[in-house]
Amino acid sequence: AIERGAHAGARSVLIGMAHRGRLNVLTHLLNKPYQSLFEEFLGHHGDTNSASGSGDVKYHLGYRSERHIEDVGAVELELAPNPSHLEFVNPVLQGAARAKQRIDGGAPGERDESRVLAILVHGDAAFPGEGVVAETLNLAMLQGYRIGGTLHVIANNQVGFTTDPSAGRSTYYASDLAKGFEIPVVHVNADDAEACIQAVRLAIAYRQRFHKDFLIDVVGYRRHGHNEADQPAFTQPKLYDLIKTHPAPREVWGARLVREGVVTEDQVQATDRDVADHLERIFADTKNADTDEYPVVRPEEPKFAEARETAVRSEQLVALNEQLLQWPSTFKLHPTLQRTLPRRRDAIHNGGIDWGHAEALAFASLLADGLNVRFSGQDTERGTFSHRQAVLHDASTGERYVPLANLPQARGTFEIYNSPLSETAVMAFEYGFSTAAPNDLVLWEAQFGDFANVAQPIVDQFLAADRAKWGQDSGLVLLLPHGYEGQGPEHSSARLERYLQLCAEGNLIVAYPSTPAQYFHILRRQALRPAKRPLILMQPKSLLRLPAAAAKLEELATGSFQPVIDDQSVRRREDVRRLVFCSGKIYYDLLEKDRPAGIAIVRVEELYPWPLNVARVVDAYPNVEEVVWAQEEPKNMGAWTYVSPRLRADIGTMLPLRYIGRPERAAPAEGYHNSHVQEQARIVSEVLTVPAPSGRRKAALR
Repeated sequence: AIERGAHAGARSVLIGMAHRGRLNVLTHLLNKPYQSLFEEFLGHHGDTNSASGSGDVKYHLGYRSERHIEDVGAVELELAPNPSHLEFVNPVLQGAARAKQRIDGGAPGERDESRVLAILVHGDAAFPGEGVVAETLNLAMLQGYRIGGTLHVIANNQVGFTTDPSAGRSTYYASDLAKGFEIPVVHVNADDAEACIQAVRLAIAYRQRFHKDFLIDVVGYRRHGHNEADQPAFTQPKLYDLIKTHPAPREVWGARLVREGVVTEDQVQATDRDVADHLERIFADTKNADTDEYPVVRPEEPKFAEARETAVRSEQLVALNEQLLQWPSTFKLHPTLQRTLPRRRDAIHNGGIDWGHAEALAFASLLADGLNVRFSGQDTERGTFSHRQAVLHDASTGERYVPLANLPQARGTFEIYNSPLSETAVMAFEYGFSTAAPNDLVLWEAQFGDFANVAQPIVDQFLAADRAKWGQDSGLVLLLPHGYEGQGPEHSSARLERYLQLCAEGNLIVAYPSTPAQYFHILRRQALRPAKRPLILMQPKSLLRLPAAAAKLEELATGSFQPVIDDQSVRRREDVRRLVFCSGKIYYDLLEKDRPAGIAIVRVEELYPWPLNVARVVDAYPNVEEVVWAQEEPKNMGAWTYVSPRLRADIGTMLPLRYIGRPERAAPAEGYHNSHVQEQARIVSEVLTVPAPSGRRKAALR
């Protein structure tokens, strides 16, 4: 496949697979030294590329190498790292392939699908069993995700751990899922090496001609158990009686060559002995090597200092804004957009820059800086809440026009796509894209943040732990609409608490910006930082057009992202007795009500890494008698369990620390609107009730 793909134009071959056969692929295709593999079996991992030292088992590690192909030259080979969550690497690999297909120095967004070949090796139980397989196959022909065809190979062992095919799928063939996507399937006997080669040649020729997926079902068997300690005869006794007496593929092939007179039996046996002796020597040398110390290198956490200035000159922003409001003279906008979009021309001067407007300016400024922006998600082109309108549609013809993709000042490429109704595969695709294009700003947006947990394996196994396990980094941005507006338990919470629970070793950035200006600066900061880690952004819904949250031009033209925003309305800090900390939308709920003079409200905009200047803010209020953390979410959700020990460390032991929010709940929000209104009112009332003066500080944690 590699040689045929290279002769068809591939200069990079990406392989995704689980553990079965992985060590064989590592050593014989990617030429990973046998010694390195034996060291891993012996528990020596001093040469691991893992960033934190926690590393991963040998069956999960990735590897890169080059292979010289005659008449072609060097071809880059890469086996992607993956977790034990079977098949979830599939869309990750395809996203990386898409990024690598771009042509350097070509037209904006120009790709050559033949230059990168993606190969995915599946299991016969996992292929029909894991839903992410169908999600990934569905991406194959979509404009925003196609990669010109993937070579799929099912390593069909006719058993899934201990489960027979009759209990593992409702179809005759393990490959039948592919029929629904009109993917050609060839079934081949794993013992017939020449037939396998012919199937691969057909697959590569088909991909080269039609730029579509092709599947080879290699029907074989698993000689031993599921892992080194497994006894398969417990559950498949008859099958393993047959396997015990069945010759291995090497023996089948050797016997055929002898039969056809290609080699002699003595030559076959001599080759077997030579290979076995070679491996024994390497293993003995590895075992006898000086391995007393294999230090685990634990590099410092990523340095998240500001990379460059995130502010943009006001003159440049005004010019970019004007270009974003240009479209062909014959283009007929929807009547509503004819009224609303031109308002952005006035808003940039009168202080009415809303969320979607600030986002567009951030993207435009990055494009002008020469950076690429890729953005996808469900309904992302328009925005779930109609706030973005990044893709315009002619009201008469339906023709599309993307102002950001036609920006005269742009030196980078802008891509935005409505995704299929899939969280797992699409988030994984964008994650893979971001790993292969580290200098691009890559974003995935949830329709509502509540639905992002459908992709929980991608967050847990890839975004949060990739650097620790595999030394792999990503700058992917997750945009998760979050906030309590009475829409019920399925449209209120992005599960902020779960992302915060994952935070350690500088692995993520979690923020809940409260203004369009903050959003503008954090997007630019993420794009411009050399150290890349995923950015998890809680996004507003009711704040998208809220006048109180609107930004002024000078806020974008000066300053930078502020991890903490102190209360600028307080005139006499010495009069403040209750210091309230909060994040996000609840700040504006508190702002709507009359506030007593003895209360200051401080916004924590970036939750991880925890801001260093929280303690300085506390010290600025000398007579504070009580510190409060206020949130909309239930006590067992939101930021409270993460914030409380950190806030306690910052305020010391002399001040009470109090929680005000919803009590612990099983569901994140009320399903009845009147109950929601009552709870919001109670929280706001409790926060804005000044405690009776005590004249002293005392420690308490409620």
